[in-house]
Amino acid sequence: MQATWQKSSYSTHAQDDCIEVTPHPGGPILYREGAHPATVGRATAPSWAAFLRAVKADRCAAGFR
Repeated sequence: MQATWQKSSYSTHAQDDCIEVTPHPGGPILYREGAHPATVGRATAPSWAAFLRAVKADRCAAGFR
């Protein structure tokens, strides 16, 4: 089965420096960096949700507080 990758809504079509994500039916969330699409990471749904909460709360910036 071919994965359907979704690019962040903050990215433009010209950018390849973004995170792309696809749910894997019955399994982990798959993610990759647009500039390196052959390298795919995996995360559980709860850990991906925690990551998104941290990003939205700006807790992933340099100088993490």
